[in-house]
Amino acid sequence: MVDYPGAEQPPFRLSMLIYDQRYRAITIQVVVFILVMLAIAGLVRNAVIAFEIAGKTFSFDFLWRRAGYDIPQQLIPFTSDDTHLRATVVGLLNTLLVSFFGCIFATIIGVAVGVLRLSSNWLVSRLMTIYVEIFLNVPLLMWILVFLAIFTDVLPPPNAYRGENPAASMILFETIAPTNRYTAIPSLSLSNDPGVLPLGREGINIAVIVFALVFLAALGIRRQLARWASREQNRTGKRPVTWWVQILLFVVPFVWLAWHYGLHLNRPELKGFNFVGGINLDNSFVVLLVALSLYTAAFIAEAVRAGVMAVSAGQTEAAYSLGLRPGRTMTLVVLPQALRVIIPPLISQYLNLTKNSSLAIAVGYMDLRGTLGGTTLNQTGREMECMILMMLIYLVVSLIISGAMNLYNRRVALKER
Repeated sequence: MVDYPGAEQPPFRLSMLIYDQRYRAITIQVVVFILVMLAIAGLVRNAVIAFEIAGKTFSFDFLWRRAGYDIPQQLIPFTSDDTHLRATVVGLLNTLLVSFFGCIFATIIGVAVGVLRLSSNWLVSRLMTIYVEIFLNVPLLMWILVFLAIFTDVLPPPNAYRGENPAASMILFETIAPTNRYTAIPSLSLSNDPGVLPLGREGINIAVIVFALVFLAALGIRRQLARWASREQNRTGKRPVTWWVQILLFVVPFVWLAWHYGLHLNRPELKGFNFVGGINLDNSFVVLLVALSLYTAAFIAEAVRAGVMAVSAGQTEAAYSLGLRPGRTMTLVVLPQALRVIIPPLISQYLNLTKNSSLAIAVGYMDLRGTLGGTTLNQTGREMECMILMMLIYLVVSLIISGAMNLYNRRVALKER
């Protein structure tokens, strides 16, 4: 029905809820809302009846009971006498750890592979195509099991590194020792340790706090410096050279702090039956990290390739005409424009990697799925509560990742005037 200025409105009739376009959309939304609420009410009713038949109650009090099991991989102290709630926190931290490093490595590999797929070198581009196609078309779980078999059956035991002529040798300047049980990597140590700031059973090294504060201060000064340079450019038409100041802002304070605290690497050394002096990463974590990174990198590579191809060829030709080399053209002209196309699918891949980390149970890595959704669930018999809590935690983590990436996406998006 079309409204005309000055025309009398007809009286309301029930048939207008269906035939009048002004009310039809509201009617459909109300009907859909009622149907959804009825479906949810039916599910809740069935759950309540099932709980009554089984003699159970819906409660989360099990979270404060003794866990009674150990977790090999810990970022915070945990024993079998701790509660299921603390076990859930330990599992969540393990999930965030592998997801964080997985996103970093997958991004680095994916960007490199995506750019190399467009290389004019026939061999390089075909090799990258083979890598992408293989990882895109084989399930992630299969890759996790493949890498687990490689680490278990191919890598040498720790005692293979013993002796003057060992059967195995460390890699990367004698700093990393891959074994069939764990991967020994160097750790950072302080000769002049300032101590630890106690926070309950945990603690944060004071040097870490100092480094973080210096880094945040350098970021703030760099931002103010960039604003000043922009104002000068608008006023004079010439942008001041500030890159060397920005480098000094980060390099000088960190070099001085590293010297002051005596920051150095502790290389792993084989003593007895195991490596000591560094960090022994359990192979369950390494296998999961490698599989997630390589698998997700294939999807990111396709997003990067699509973003680069979306940039007009005239942009590249214009850069070449100004004397820029191909490498500089890619980093200064093409990739900054391609980010507007790359970021949205990149967000989805970060979310997928975080959720795919729940496959850690296949290699025995105790993440959120292995603690709350595994051992805790089996010990307490609280299937419904554990599943609901685990779903809510994954939902919150995914929303935080999505929100942070969307903020960055708005920064790189085109600004219309």
